[in-house]
Amino acid sequence: MKDRFENRVALVTGAASGIGRSVALQIAAEGGAVVVADIQDDLGAGVAREIIDAGGRAVYRHLDVASEAEWHATVAATVDEFGSLGILINNAGIAHPDLIEDTTHELYARVIAVTQTSVFLGHRAASASLKASGHGAVVNVSSMFGIVGGFGSAPAYAAAKGAVRALSKNTAVAWGGDGVRVNSVHPGFIETPTLGAGSRERLAALTPLRRIGTADEVAELISFLASDQASYITGGEFVVDGGYTAQ
Repeated sequence: MKDRFENRVALVTGAASGIGRSVALQIAAEGGAVVVADIQDDLGAGVAREIIDAGGRAVYRHLDVASEAEWHATVAATVDEFGSLGILINNAGIAHPDLIEDTTHELYARVIAVTQTSVFLGHRAASASLKASGHGAVVNVSSMFGIVGGFGSAPAYAAAKGAVRALSKNTAVAWGGDGVRVNSVHPGFIETPTLGAGSRERLAALTPLRRIGTADEVAELISFLASDQASYITGGEFVVDGGYTAQ
């Protein structure tokens, strides 16, 4: 499937590291042009260089996903650079460890802005380009904690990821007639920077497969959903959590 994304253009947020980086590398390796979007400029530019050095097509773009103006500018720059935009991967987000009584209003609002409102802004900014592409596909990265209550901490993160789940379904229904598919992916404990410094052994013990997942494993699912192999799949939610939510 080396050319699964030939003549396709993808915009991936949070692509400087973790799941976003793995998605960008996979799509590029399979023939797609990729806009690597992030606020970590050095890391993001490095991912774009890695793709180019491997013979792929990529460009780095600084994008604060909480900024409506930056979203519109990034989509316009994508179309200017590559001629179209048919794939949007909303992966950017931030987490926090606090209990609800220790979560300030400011922190709650910031997590919602970056993790939830960003998906709304991305949908809006890319809508015309996705519809015009003739093969529009959106994959929104939620979390298994957007489905279940988790540990009872990080209420802003859970609320944001739950909203991403519902917004994905809502947009899938709205855009189905335009040929744009929208799905959400719900990772479990994945070895990425957002997992933090907690005990991997403890998290693995809570998971039926008894291990932490990898960013590449999540990226494989995202790439499938973004491709024509998933041409009749929209409005779905897909867990990649080692069985955590099956318990």
